[in-house]
Amino acid sequence: MTDLDRLLAFAARSRLPEGGFGYLGSDGTVVPDRPVETWIVARMTHVFGLASLLGRPGADELVRSGVAALADGPLHDAEHGGWRASTDDDTKAAYVHAFVVLAGSTATAAGVDGGRALLDDALVVWQTRFWDDDAGLAVEQWDGGWTHCADYRGLNANMHGVEATLAAADAVDDPATAARLRDQALRSTERAVHGWARERNWRLPEHFTHHWTPLPDYNRDRPADPFRPYGVTIGHQFEWARLALHLRAALHGQNGRKGHSGPDWLLDDALALFDAAADRGWAADGRDGFPYTLDWDDRPVVGARMHWVLCEAVAAATVLDAVTGEPRYRDLADRWRQHGEMRFADPTTGSWRHELTPDGAVATGTWSGQPDAYHLAQMLLLDGRPVRGSVAAALR
Repeated sequence: MTDLDRLLAFAARSRLPEGGFGYLGSDGTVVPDRPVETWIVARMTHVFGLASLLGRPGADELVRSGVAALADGPLHDAEHGGWRASTDDDTKAAYVHAFVVLAGSTATAAGVDGGRALLDDALVVWQTRFWDDDAGLAVEQWDGGWTHCADYRGLNANMHGVEATLAAADAVDDPATAARLRDQALRSTERAVHGWARERNWRLPEHFTHHWTPLPDYNRDRPADPFRPYGVTIGHQFEWARLALHLRAALHGQNGRKGHSGPDWLLDDALALFDAAADRGWAADGRDGFPYTLDWDDRPVVGARMHWVLCEAVAAATVLDAVTGEPRYRDLADRWRQHGEMRFADPTTGSWRHELTPDGAVATGTWSGQPDAYHLAQMLLLDGRPVRGSVAAALR
């Protein structure tokens, strides 16, 4: 079995009898008594959609289970529209909805029944509830009835919004809709990368007021938060660098679609953002690996090593190698992947341990268990494939 086959076999164990997918513990079984979380269901649906595009046996059935759970299960709010954060949280979050768009996009690309309807529904909610056209970015969160929008604004949800809208642009049939979605992705990336990151010497702020004023001290007292950590998040800088290159490929008319040429800064900024994350992040505390976060003077804040950060570093280096042909990116991708296979790989599950101490021991300060196949699957699938607007388009 390949690394991907082992990971998919592990991920399939997250399937729930009632449909959808649960949170996997470190033993590879669903954690009991934990609510069903929409981001987990959507990300697993996306992963199995990619497996379906590869022709993996049984993947279609798993995608259908995820699509049905998102379309008709308790996570979908039939009264108010949109998706609850989980079965015990009615909050409507941009982060969650971005992944529902991604799941619908990949299911559509794979030709799975219900995928198109899910994508259409999710895009309507994203465009009408979250996308702020004046800002060129998405708002963060609403209450369950869409009556109150939170003041906080964040780039994590917007980063995944860029990923999702690029995937949707590759999946929809209407060229005008695809062009509009790619333009929205460009506007968000321009503000985040070409604006805030460039202005701060490639230290990307994550947290903002509702007027999009940066909040550099946000969550200083909760620095290990899994979704809104304090300081510079190394893994997100790698993700933004990679997404800028997917966007550039989409705007250059890849995958058979004729589009306008993307701005030169997409490549330049991707290179600069990647180099800053690599140079400042790797072994920032004197030990191999990337700390979760740094402060604004490049000192480690949360020293724990997260599997997803390393996966995104490898994925970004892989895409840069494909785009530039410069050997150093392939060298970094290979070296970092070898580090991950030595430190993070769990031979008993086929996945990677999600969090380690700087010395390599299993840790649970931010993440417990091994709930997420998304980052590792995409890292494995990007290697050796052309750069397109989405991973699904590259597999097609």
